[in-house]
Amino acid sequence: MSTNPQAERPYKGNDRLLFGIIMGVVAFWLFAQTTLNVAPDMGRALGLSASVMNVAVAITSLFSGIFIVVVGGLADRVGRLKITRIGFYLSIVGSLLVAITPQGHLAAPVILLGRALQGLSAACIMPASLALVKAFWDGPERQRAISMWSIGSWGGSGLCSLVGGLMSQNFGWRSIFWVDIVVCLLGLWMMRGAPESKVETKGEYKFDLSGVLTFMVTMVALQVLVTQGNKLGWTSPVGLALWVVLIAFGWMFLRIENRKRSAFFDFGLFRNPIYTGATISNFLINGTAGTLIVSLQLVQIGGGMNAQQAGFLTLGYAVAIIAFIRVGEKLLQRFGPRKPMIWGCLITGLAIVMVSPANLMLTDYKFFAIAGYSLFGIGLAFYATPSTDAALSNLPAAQTGAGSGIYKMASSLGAAFGVAISAAIFTALNGNGADWLAGMVTFVGRQDNLAVREAAMIALGFNVLMVAVAILSIMLTIPKATKERV
Repeated sequence: MSTNPQAERPYKGNDRLLFGIIMGVVAFWLFAQTTLNVAPDMGRALGLSASVMNVAVAITSLFSGIFIVVVGGLADRVGRLKITRIGFYLSIVGSLLVAITPQGHLAAPVILLGRALQGLSAACIMPASLALVKAFWDGPERQRAISMWSIGSWGGSGLCSLVGGLMSQNFGWRSIFWVDIVVCLLGLWMMRGAPESKVETKGEYKFDLSGVLTFMVTMVALQVLVTQGNKLGWTSPVGLALWVVLIAFGWMFLRIENRKRSAFFDFGLFRNPIYTGATISNFLINGTAGTLIVSLQLVQIGGGMNAQQAGFLTLGYAVAIIAFIRVGEKLLQRFGPRKPMIWGCLITGLAIVMVSPANLMLTDYKFFAIAGYSLFGIGLAFYATPSTDAALSNLPAAQTGAGSGIYKMASSLGAAFGVAISAAIFTALNGNGADWLAGMVTFVGRQDNLAVREAAMIALGFNVLMVAVAILSIMLTIPKATKERV
């Protein structure tokens, strides 16, 4: 492969371009992800069931995860800046559809289409913008750019519950998506004048249609099983059919991608253990997004709080993740990626444990939740920049977009499945609860919401398990620094 001359000419990324890119990241993580908190308000206003709203919450991350690798590979070839701009346009259209969703029989298809387009926009913006960061920044400047980018993504995810709750309570949930459109327009304006960045392939490039299609069918079957398996019945005819589709198409996808020279999903990237460890742990840590939907629904359904009140509990999360992102950058420069990634996971696990004691009175639980969310933000901040830099630093220049796409696919699918599985556990148990847990833990205060509290504790325990596996993956793949950096 040869680099496009336009990308070879000296160009140093500036703050205007960087913050323009970050506007696209913010459009997804700060605004599109507010549905984690305001989904109950949206469902009540539109007359949609909790199961439909769970799908609306997860479908954005699912569509992002399905297409992010494909689009990342296209960005390397057709232009990373061009794909980033396309992502902005899709975000505008998707947000518009969600903002104008009508009540009645059209509510579900309109909101699901809008949320799917928001996922497609993320599939464009995330890998292409990360590829631009690697192309236009280097060394400590690149680490700074990654930190700022991470503030937009991880910081946005930290603020989304608070911002969503405030806007929904005071201006209506539709206002969130109108503001999202304004943010996208601002980002497009700030990116004006930047040169294109891409690589050119020698020879004919063939789009991997069969690989993409089998991957999509596999992911959709898996998502339906995760979100609707309990309702459909795991061993019902429909449930069994989904299992067959999942296994058959998953097997076909693996065979196709291992045989094709132009495969859209390059498994060869995983020969690098550092990239592998960063990607696997990224999937698992993003899966702890399920902590948000469970704990926020716990205090709303079980404690009678509204979305704004629940969102305020996450204020420490938002402040901490923004304040400590650059601390993670400094830890990376001092110790390498392994130690801050492990420290971040340990703190995140402790945070989830602190938001888990649903057996307490609501007044006491609030203090644990506030402290837990603050630690959640610190843990993710420690992890974010070291993990992202480890992944980017170990990518070939010609595969920056595709490799970034796989890394960000791990984020999106991790969040999608983490939210879906946590919500599925919570929804399945909050009707009848878990008698065995009631025999082990004493629940004080109200007893009429016992099932909800038991369901939340079990669902949050699943998130702790994901953190434990993430730590193990880092320990097995990320090497120790040969010496501490000064």
